[in-house]
Amino acid sequence: MTPDETAPATDETPTEPMSLADIEAARRQQAQLTSPEEDGTRQIGQDYQPALTLRRSAQGFAAAALRDIGRVRESNQDCALAMIMTLPREGSDVPVGLFIVADGMGGHHGGEVASRLAVQTVLTSVLERLVLPLIEDGLNDALQPLMIEAVQEANAAIWRESQALGSDMGTTCTAALVIGHGLYVAHVGDSRCYVYEPGGLRQLTTDHSTVGRLIALGQLDPDEARDHPLRNQLYRTVGQQPQIAVDFVYHQLNNCSHIVLCSDGLWSLVDERAIEQALQHSPWPQDVCRELIALANLAGGDDNISAVVVSLPLDEGQR
Repeated sequence: MTPDETAPATDETPTEPMSLADIEAARRQQAQLTSPEEDGTRQIGQDYQPALTLRRSAQGFAAAALRDIGRVRESNQDCALAMIMTLPREGSDVPVGLFIVADGMGGHHGGEVASRLAVQTVLTSVLERLVLPLIEDGLNDALQPLMIEAVQEANAAIWRESQALGSDMGTTCTAALVIGHGLYVAHVGDSRCYVYEPGGLRQLTTDHSTVGRLIALGQLDPDEARDHPLRNQLYRTVGQQPQIAVDFVYHQLNNCSHIVLCSDGLWSLVDERAIEQALQHSPWPQDVCRELIALANLAGGDDNISAVVVSLPLDEGQR
């Protein structure tokens, strides 16, 4: 099927995405409220206690990305990335996270090339348009077009490569950017992004598959999708058309404890309740990734498996 020309409307967005100008203004206001005295020395009282003794963390901002060939495939065509950094800014440093899962397709290692190109291109675009300008205090770009255009650049790079090689290579691509309490997701295909909230696991992305479309139209129950004969048929991918529409989702992370990105080699074999239980078993994303991959392999491992798990800061008593 020909990819959609426009991204489907979604009611998943509780608020408008914050621009970098909004984020910076909030950080500057906070810095002014806690700024030191004019001589550069913060005045503290005799009863002052370090914050460490008053506030302890149950978990912090951490991430892991793991992939596995599975039990059936002869090569691994998935690619996954997790990167966390703290960028120096005037007034207050900025924690930033970039997380990507790409599930490649195409013979003669074409899928492996496509998924790697997708991750490389999105990473390069975000570094050039977000990270370096942030360090230089010069960023003016809004984050929604930045993320969408990063995936569109990946589409163009893979399309050029496929035309040069005479290949039908393509890939899914789900890229998630975290800045402060904002999550910015650009998405094509059926690799998923979830958030784990007090009410349970919540899927933010919509699968660009025949089955996903039937579910969205109310013509198929999600429980029936796992065994549907068209479950792997995608109508939108990265790199198999010269232009591509990219879905975008913004989500506030105020009540979230985790973010999970994964390829269909995981979510098609491991149900949401099992993913929730794995998130509860360990505070370390690396351990959770290993458990999720083991569960997918125990369920058959009939595809490559990729998982990115991100833990978000929580104080004791919030878990």
